[in-house]
Amino acid sequence: MAAPTIPKEMKALQLTALNTPYELRTVPVPQLVNPYDLLVKVAVASHCHTDTMVASGVFRSALPITGSHEGAGTVVAAGSSVTTFAVGDRVMCGLPLHPCGSCADCVGPNENERQYCVHVAGHVGVHVDGCFAEYVRVDARSTTPLPDAVSLLSAAPVACAGRTIWRGVLQTALVPGEWVAIVGSGGGLGHLGVQFAKARGLQVVGIDARDEGLELSRTYGADAVVDARKGKADVVGAVQAVTGGRGADATIVISDADSAAALGAAVTKMHGTMVQIAQPTTVDIPFEELVFRDIRIRGSLLCSPEESRGMLEAVANHGVVVKTNPFQGLEKIGELVELVKGGKIQGKAVIVVDPAQIEEDKKLGAKY
Repeated sequence: MAAPTIPKEMKALQLTALNTPYELRTVPVPQLVNPYDLLVKVAVASHCHTDTMVASGVFRSALPITGSHEGAGTVVAAGSSVTTFAVGDRVMCGLPLHPCGSCADCVGPNENERQYCVHVAGHVGVHVDGCFAEYVRVDARSTTPLPDAVSLLSAAPVACAGRTIWRGVLQTALVPGEWVAIVGSGGGLGHLGVQFAKARGLQVVGIDARDEGLELSRTYGADAVVDARKGKADVVGAVQAVTGGRGADATIVISDADSAAALGAAVTKMHGTMVQIAQPTTVDIPFEELVFRDIRIRGSLLCSPEESRGMLEAVANHGVVVKTNPFQGLEKIGELVELVKGGKIQGKAVIVVDPAQIEEDKKLGAKY
């Protein structure tokens, strides 16, 4: 495919000061500076909880910065060392930018730890400019090709949310037929986690504290749904009732509520595993859970390149549905943020940056 014409300037939504609204600005189109760089024409960019953390200064991001680390689009230029992508390829954007390529995480035997390199130049939309723009620069080594069946509209929100919860499910190390509890099952990550767990043959208890979240958990296939507002004792009892009195074989905690981690440990069986994904300032778990019940705690971050491919295969092969709330155009960011802040959103809020790519998806037959 012939290289498309790339403009010198583009529109982008930038955070220019902490705790302030995004500004729609005209900025230079990113330049390729590393041989593994890709320039992607953004089709869809998604909002994530991490964006609110960037806006509040949690990651000490240098400002101004273009928001969103969840994006999907089409490759329009590639660096000299890129052999796995060509102009015209549809991709789910990678988050880590320029890993060092020499540390234990980059070259060690465990491929599923590649995303942990601490010597990266930054993470897209967190430390370097992100996907709330017409073009974004990403690293080919962390970017994932899209199966024909997976739409750009679905690929953007799973660039972080999907990668994160997919690896969380993998970290439970459960086998088909076993029970996983998901604390926060009715949110953007949670409704994907329910489907991913079912795709792997697991039985799922969805735990949420919102009516909308409980409804979404049921809709996407949770075998049992428990209202966290009933209190710890009742929730533990409900989980034990559906798991033969044992508790969940493993639990994934997505909610960052103060009591979520303790609840996650409590509903897990003796000697079971709890995977902590949520990022509250502190993870508060009573010592009894760790010492007397031998609950094993694991953290999990994103996906490795191979895990990312496996996730998209699961979406394509099992018809995983990504619940999206689309807004047309970067100028709709204010409406998107208001929906997110309202607390009643189901699934993920996304911005369609380039409608033409969405139309091409339809011709391709992308159905998930």
